Amino acid sequence: MPPYRLGFEWGGSFTVRFAKVIGTVTLNQSVAEFEAATLKAVVPLNLNELRRKDTNSADFLVMWDELGAGNGDLVALSEGGEAAQPFRPALKPVDAYNAAILDELDVS
Repeated sequence: MPPYRLGFEWGGSFTVRFAKVIGTVTLNQSVAEFEAATLKAVVPLNLNELRRKDTNSADFLVMWDELGAGNGDLVALSEGGEAAQPFRPALKPVDAYNAAILDELDVS
């Protein structure tokens, strides 16, 4: 089952994916664009995994986090071009951005 995606439209459209934070990413070499960044390892969740709030997947992606998500938190993330929008006009090599930390999610 593919990761669960929720689409929104605000004068355009973008997709939010839900994921679980599984750790922090530390760079062993400095990258100027990532100075003062907090990077988290997250696992995208499909609908069944969202219901359980857990996953057995080891596939993860790296997400830029300015909201302070902790290990085990559920987050909503944007990907692709939308993930870089908060940094405009600066250019950041970001593939995923933490859009929200989810306190509660009802997928009934």
